[in-house]
Amino acid sequence: MMKFAWDNYKRYAWGKNELRPLTRNGHIGNMFGGLRGASIIDSLDTLYIMGLMEEYNDAKEWVKTSLDLNSNGEASLFEVNIRYVGGLLSAFYLTGEEVRFIHICYLGEKLLPAFNTPTGIPRGVINLGSWGWASAGSSILAEFGTLHLEFVHLSELSANPIYTEKVMNIRKLLNKIEKPHGLYPNFLSPVSGNWVQHHVSIGGLGDSFYEYLIKSYLMSDKGDEDAKRMYYSALDAIEANLVQKSPGGLTYMAEWRGGILDHKMGHLACFSGGMIGIGADDGPQEKRQHYLDLAAEITHTCHESYTRSGTKLGPEAFRFDSGAEATATRLSDRYYILRPEVIESYMYMWRLTHDPKYREWGWEAVQALELHCRVESGFSGIRDVYTTTVSHDNMQQSFFLSETLKYLYLLFSEDDLLPLEDWVFNTEAHPLPVIRRSCQQSHVTQSGSQ
Repeated sequence: MMKFAWDNYKRYAWGKNELRPLTRNGHIGNMFGGLRGASIIDSLDTLYIMGLMEEYNDAKEWVKTSLDLNSNGEASLFEVNIRYVGGLLSAFYLTGEEVRFIHICYLGEKLLPAFNTPTGIPRGVINLGSWGWASAGSSILAEFGTLHLEFVHLSELSANPIYTEKVMNIRKLLNKIEKPHGLYPNFLSPVSGNWVQHHVSIGGLGDSFYEYLIKSYLMSDKGDEDAKRMYYSALDAIEANLVQKSPGGLTYMAEWRGGILDHKMGHLACFSGGMIGIGADDGPQEKRQHYLDLAAEITHTCHESYTRSGTKLGPEAFRFDSGAEATATRLSDRYYILRPEVIESYMYMWRLTHDPKYREWGWEAVQALELHCRVESGFSGIRDVYTTTVSHDNMQQSFFLSETLKYLYLLFSEDDLLPLEDWVFNTEAHPLPVIRRSCQQSHVTQSGSQ
């Protein structure tokens, strides 16, 4: 699947951000400013891990000769960080190839002006050409809260503490301000440092902030006590306020709007099964089994959202009201864009429990992807998961190469391929090594030892 997706990207969209498989051309989009080659950067580590060395070498050569970091245009700080910085970092750590080192440090520097705000909470949009930030308005929790892993590694590699200082400053402010019921709302003003409204979600807008708390703790070789404390107290608040059980017995995470629950769970929130799973072992002794059970229940609910559709792929969002359970009721929620979060949770739950059902569920997803999303020249998202006469959206997302296929491959691999005690995956599935406290500066070998 990876080779098929990659070969078609290379044939029809080389150097563009993503392949449009139906029209057989490339897509640039506006998320990355003038940066190009998102699918190449996102695929480097996947190709390398899968042993597709010829393809990997083509990708490496493009990075060396054609990646232009001086592009003009407004880019999402979050997307550039998780895809470009994350992708280059993991390729560097997996291979030790120095060419990436220069790119990583240069790109890191270009992101710093986003933090020039009264609070130090970064703006969401940065102009890579003018070395300045652009947009006004609120900053989004999942965006300014999803920089920590990459920025700590930027400081490690560049021996410049500024990156770690920037993300620690964000954490300091979040610790200081009042949180409604211990919850973190999705929008914060980078000017006043106050919440803009009280909408809380474990799906889009909130999701990876929580993920990066537990992963910061794990990546620090369990030394970042601050991250640990923040994660478990946020999880307590989530359990107290958002976790629900449907009449049919499905555990899900509702969204919270100023104290009123919206009984909807997004596909993006389905990463939380895996997150709660990897965090289960470091919680209070008496809650460890409870967390593992909760992780399994949420992963089961997300699997149900897949099995209850005609295509056996899950919708963008599913609801638990007016008799519906784990199904999309709105037409606008029925699409599937090759997202990885459900498969990501299968992979973590397999690694943690070795219950064969997770591999069975992963194989169901493989078959559904092959049947409904594979087209003549790549893979495409679909507009309605409930009908088997599918309508394709003509987009092979770069995260399909980076995340969906990587997590599937890892689900069917041995546990010693990127072992979880040595590697932490960023939110684009780029593996970053655990920073051992004994010898922090040494480079990382492929096995993950330092």
